[in-house]
Amino acid sequence: MTDVVLYAGILLLVCFSFVLLFGAPYLPTKKMQIETAIDLMQLKKGSTFIELGCGDGRVLKYAAKQGIKGIGYELNPLLYIVARVSLYRYRRLVTIHYGNYWRADWPKADAIYTFLLDTYMKQLDSRAEQYAKKHQKKVLVVSFAFAIPHKKPIQSKRGLFLYRYN
Repeated sequence: MTDVVLYAGILLLVCFSFVLLFGAPYLPTKKMQIETAIDLMQLKKGSTFIELGCGDGRVLKYAAKQGIKGIGYELNPLLYIVARVSLYRYRRLVTIHYGNYWRADWPKADAIYTFLLDTYMKQLDSRAEQYAKKHQKKVLVVSFAFAIPHKKPIQSKRGLFLYRYN
């Protein structure tokens, strides 16, 4: 029995700590921040957004309830499964990809939402610039908690920073 607990503990530690190499640890977003993020991204019914590191899927679920399409990326296998199960009923509006969002070819969307650590914000800035050029459209990026260095947000509210890329 103690071996099972030990192995389960190791599995949890690995699943929740290795993602730090690519973005941020899992911290559930509170409803107030979710509402603010959706508002800042100017998402309406029929809009599409990408969530980099979707965790348990709560932002995607909130958006889907509003008729907003969401595309999530999650690297933690346990959170990926939790998100897939909890979002099953919204499968027509939500797609979740398992894997590293830095290596993915992000599909066309109206906005991007993320909660990354400070060390990844410069990389996000570069990737968002490339994304806007590739899709030849304006894209809004909302970052929770950390600002993009040397880029002034067009709006900031409740710990969220809004950027526009043309």
